[in-house]
Amino acid sequence: MTPFGEKIRELRAARGVTMKDMAAALRVSPAYLSALEHGRRGRPSWAQVQAIIGYFNVIWDEAAEIERLARLSHPRVTIDTSGLDPRATELANRLAEEIAHLTSAETRELNDVLNAMLAKHPARRDASARKRQ
Repeated sequence: MTPFGEKIRELRAARGVTMKDMAAALRVSPAYLSALEHGRRGRPSWAQVQAIIGYFNVIWDEAAEIERLARLSHPRVTIDTSGLDPRATELANRLAEEIAHLTSAETRELNDVLNAMLAKHPARRDASARKRQ
């Protein structure tokens, strides 16, 4: 499951909405919605994200969080380290090899470390966000 899929599932559960009803309202198949939630589909389009935000009638911070999660929810990631420090290539490869063996707590901890590092450099964090869009 992707972070975006997890959030959509939480919203559906909190509002008592079935996947079938949500799919019908969004004019997509329940199979597509299920695949999106479970990470068997790539990240949704901007228009699809906006339709989901509208469906749940969320605004401001929650809408921005859904957009952020959609950007970060591609289940098959490619990391281009050409031209970077050799340690960046090592890090990318080690993460690719080991990520399946990390616990949820360990992945949260690694995310927290990265978030703390990026928080020290707002301009770099903003540039990374623009690049992902």
